[in-house]
Amino acid sequence: MCNYKDKRDILSMSLAELEGICVQNGQQRFRSRQVFQWLHLHHAVSFSEMTNLPAQFRLYLEENFYISLPKIEKKLVSAIDHTVKYLYRLGDGECVECVMMEYQHGNSLCVSTQVGCRMGCRFCASTIAGFVRNLTPSEMLSQIYTSELDSGREVSSIVLMGIGEPLDNYENVLRFLHLLSSPDGRNMSLRHVSLSTCGLVAQIDALAREKLGLTLSVSLHAPNDAIRNTMMPVNRRYPVAQLMDACRRYIRSTGRRISFEYAIVAGVNDSLACAQELAARLRGMQCHVNLIPVNPVRERNYRTSQRNVIERFKRDLEQRGINVTIRRTLGADIQAACGQLRREREEGSGAD
Repeated sequence: MCNYKDKRDILSMSLAELEGICVQNGQQRFRSRQVFQWLHLHHAVSFSEMTNLPAQFRLYLEENFYISLPKIEKKLVSAIDHTVKYLYRLGDGECVECVMMEYQHGNSLCVSTQVGCRMGCRFCASTIAGFVRNLTPSEMLSQIYTSELDSGREVSSIVLMGIGEPLDNYENVLRFLHLLSSPDGRNMSLRHVSLSTCGLVAQIDALAREKLGLTLSVSLHAPNDAIRNTMMPVNRRYPVAQLMDACRRYIRSTGRRISFEYAIVAGVNDSLACAQELAARLRGMQCHVNLIPVNPVRERNYRTSQRNVIERFKRDLEQRGINVTIRRTLGADIQAACGQLRREREEGSGAD
């Protein structure tokens, strides 16, 4: 574990904050941009690498700040499709996962936003051990930077669909997005970012006001309250009708299409009646449905539907005017579904 004592997390700082630090230390303002680019373009792991900074300033940074980088606890590489799954150990000893997936358009990284999750979705392994803490902006960014350094592959898109509920860590995620898209740093267009939520209505409305241009993915998984209540405890707070109203407000405010995630569970939400009710819910919305063969979780009794049932569900939605795809399964041989690797580590090592 790292002992940062009273040092400050420099990777989470904005360019304006770094400029303030430079001015306070008698440095010219342009030094802040140099530091920012060392961190976010060159992936510096130490201040000694920042050779275009004055030696005395580098020493000051070393004594007062730290660069938050995780350690690779475990790494699995798929022999099927080159998917890479990382289990990262953070500075306090906690672990999170991220997954690099290879597509024709480039490499996509699935990033975690929390250690654990408090949402309690029954089909998800991430929530079984409960919520531990939020990740800082630097701990989210460093998943990207460390994965690129280790793999030698550039990440071209980000999906905030790893461990945790991004909108439950709203302020840190928002700062992460601003740092990721800063024109003085990585300058990633947020159109290449997808953010997944189980449906926190107040935060969806807040995100809409930001008009960031990202893709919002809503984990719906059921067409009505009766089914969704059994799958997702959040539905008792924000029922389906209330969530749909928030989604329509988001679309009107941002002009962006919403992606609805729908994990197909055998005997639970895979009937033609469910498909018909789902189509009625979404009729007229600027949206897309992503059907997901559910990943079996040892502690749960959910199992995915047979392929012909999923295909039938898809056809019925399409016949009713809904844009729909079936998610391609990646990393099947390395348990690439989020939360499983962290769960196995905890069971194998016990509490830290």
